[in-house]
Amino acid sequence: KVAALELGIPVLQPPSPRAPKAQAAIRALGPDLGVVAAYGQWIPAEVFDLPPKRSLNLHPSLLPRHRGAAPVLSTILAGEKQAGLSGLFVEDEMDYGDLLAQMTVPVGDDDTTGSMMAKLGEIGAPFFLDALAGWVSGKITPQPQDHAQATWIDRLKKEAGLIDWTHPAEEIARRCRAFNPWPGAFTFFKGQRLLIHRAQASPYSGESLADGEPCTVVMTAAGYYVTTGKGLLQLELVHLAGRRRLEIEEFARGQRDFAGARLG
Repeated sequence: KVAALELGIPVLQPPSPRAPKAQAAIRALGPDLGVVAAYGQWIPAEVFDLPPKRSLNLHPSLLPRHRGAAPVLSTILAGEKQAGLSGLFVEDEMDYGDLLAQMTVPVGDDDTTGSMMAKLGEIGAPFFLDALAGWVSGKITPQPQDHAQATWIDRLKKEAGLIDWTHPAEEIARRCRAFNPWPGAFTFFKGQRLLIHRAQASPYSGESLADGEPCTVVMTAAGYYVTTGKGLLQLELVHLAGRRRLEIEEFARGQRDFAGARLG
């Protein structure tokens, strides 16, 4: 928007693309091509079918997997090692259209939804521009998605970040990465919300510790762990709601009864 205004290009910001006045204003522009990225409203066919070259969307997943509102989060939550970008046609059904281009981006062991969004954002514009140029010039032949392979994730509520300690440690560690920065993976300690920003499924060899009731904090010479439905989760970076983030050792020094506590 800022760049468009600086260049003297008209900017329309209708409350809804379904409004008749908004559609009339778009028709008056006579667009050759529609481009959609990170747009949170449903676009009617009267708008996306208007341009002769159709309307294209930039989606941050390797479609048909991870359609919906939180594709990067869903990719990490599924434990996948590859994320990516897809350029596709806008259709009535969300993230359903034929594909024009895709790019694969590796997911690091420490990547969060926030860090992956930053990576994808950095490469997304040039990737999408190349796809647009290939489509307009006739060098790209759209390919249908394999809809049988589609997965879906809805919009999330804040409560989705609540940790269930009966789940395996490996899954909980992925949730801590996937729900970072929002809505945050959290549990409760002494009635207060405790957010876990960084944690990992532990290779710690003291397997007998993992036999305790899930949600119990265990202190060892190697650090602080929580028993889960399978294995131990090693805590690294946490904070109580309303306070600053702390490395787990510093947090535990200020909470003398943390070792042995039951979370949740």
